[in-house]
Amino acid sequence: MKKVAANELKTKGVTSIDKALESEGEAVITVRGKDRYVVMDFDTYNRLRVCELEAALYETRREIERGEYIEESVDEHIKRLTKAAE
Repeated sequence: MKKVAANELKTKGVTSIDKALESEGEAVITVRGKDRYVVMDFDTYNRLRVCELEAALYETRREIERGEYIEESVDEHIKRLTKAAE
């Protein structure tokens, strides 16, 4: 994964990110030599977001199959959440 130093980002701006993303969909921004942030093109972000949502849906379906859910009214739900927060 291509790395972009924060100082380069300060001096060259978005151009440095564009250049880093030419060969890969992601790049790391380093601050004082340490990896701090990941930037990616929007298509890569959307693909990851879809994967995240599909994983959440899969896990929810598995929990339903195992009976790991609660059926309750809105009022019961709020009471349960309030009690758990105490």
